[in-house]
Amino acid sequence: MQLGLIGLGKMGGNMAERLRRAGHEVIGYDQSPGKRDVDSLKELVDALSPPRVVWVMVPAGEPTRATVRELGGLLSPGDVVVDGGNSKFTDDKVHAAELAEKGIGYVDAGVSGGVWGLENGYALMVGGSKEDVAKAQPIFDVLKPSSPHDEAGQSVPGAGFVHAGPVGAGHFSKMVHNGIEYAMMQAYGEGYELLAAVDLVEDVPGVIASWTQGTVIRSWLLDLLVRALQEDPALERITGYAEDSGEGRWTVEQAIEHAVPMPAISASLFARFASRQEDSPTMKAVAALRNQFGGHAVHTIQAQEAEEPA
Repeated sequence: MQLGLIGLGKMGGNMAERLRRAGHEVIGYDQSPGKRDVDSLKELVDALSPPRVVWVMVPAGEPTRATVRELGGLLSPGDVVVDGGNSKFTDDKVHAAELAEKGIGYVDAGVSGGVWGLENGYALMVGGSKEDVAKAQPIFDVLKPSSPHDEAGQSVPGAGFVHAGPVGAGHFSKMVHNGIEYAMMQAYGEGYELLAAVDLVEDVPGVIASWTQGTVIRSWLLDLLVRALQEDPALERITGYAEDSGEGRWTVEQAIEHAVPMPAISASLFARFASRQEDSPTMKAVAALRNQFGGHAVHTIQAQEAEEPA
């Protein structure tokens, strides 16, 4: 089938390539002239035969909102817009309502796979009506990973793709997925730090690599940590500064709203906030309090400056 794809960055570009390899026709638009097949969204819509499916793969927030609004003025009844970015699930309901007024369908697709998706495929969590999802199903079938098989050689049903529910369910599912990802990365990072902190363990990268086979904590994330340590065994070439892209915050917000205890994911989010502080105001207050009530020594800025070589 034909697909209009807006946003040809690392993920969008690889998705277009994976679809083309499978025989689908992809007409791509990007702000970068060197990547795109057409020069405007209008040209993209005009190049597609109805009923059209247009996949939006641009940054969440206003870039996605503006793109969906513009598509709403260009597409026709029966067409479908798929938002494959990391939009907040509450935006999906707004987009779906705006497009429904013009007879245009809307599907939200949580996509996981990163830069490895071209070869390995993408896990897809989608929300929308059965009719709208069906119009894009041939695209989903190619983008998802090849179906794994169980020990008896039978294909595992549903692996890599799920129609999670109505509009918003796809991005909500991806939000929770990313919250879990935060906590898993934090646990691996803390384990690495403890191994590296003791003199007893002489081969830290080797220990972590040994966990990738036969253990209950093996995962693709662990494989990627092994890869990172192969490239930089002591992680000396990077700083411990970790951004968050939003999904972890939204997951914690929803946990609070629904009274769901979520200590691990919450702690992993707050650890990222701490990673961005050169000097923690919280710990300054703690140090000051220890000095006030117990007379405990504090490390002053003047003392640090005096110790630094001229």
